[in-house]
Amino acid sequence: MSEHDISGKKVAFLLTDGVEQVELTQPWDAVKQAGGQPVLVSPKSGSIKGFNHTDPADDFPVDVSVSEAKADDYDALVLPGGVFNADQIRVDKDSQDFTRSFFSSQKPVAVICHGPWIMIDAGVVSGRKMTSYHTLATDLKNAGAEWVDQEVVVDAGLVSSRNPDDLPAFCSKLVEEVAEGKHSKQTV
Repeated sequence: MSEHDISGKKVAFLLTDGVEQVELTQPWDAVKQAGGQPVLVSPKSGSIKGFNHTDPADDFPVDVSVSEAKADDYDALVLPGGVFNADQIRVDKDSQDFTRSFFSSQKPVAVICHGPWIMIDAGVVSGRKMTSYHTLATDLKNAGAEWVDQEVVVDAGLVSSRNPDDLPAFCSKLVEEVAEGKHSKQTV
């Protein structure tokens, strides 16, 4: 059980096919164990296909279409990685708007691995200190972020990590930030 209680808090997980499965399942379980309610939001209806690196894995049911989702209905946002997932999500306008709305609402956002691609296209990384999978370092720097190579980085409600090896620290900080609630410096 987490040291932080997030009972009654709803956490949106924005993803689609090709999500790195463990980057969905471990944070999802951490939210549930802390008393929160995870919700799978996607531009795709029905279900999405998780991946273990490049190998297809399990299917996960979509709870809400991103075109119908509103940040007002959630307390935080999680953006899992996976190259296939992140590359598709980043160009979806509804996903960009949904992501941006968490920043304008000053709500916690947690992102791992290739997940920051959506944040770049949503225009919310400039001036933020964060990490990611190492191949995104130049993308993030070019978008105005201060990229660092650390296990987990917290910047005013924004939690970021590099890869699945960082999941224990990522999950812990995710739950902590959700428990803290809104952050006045979490802005677009």
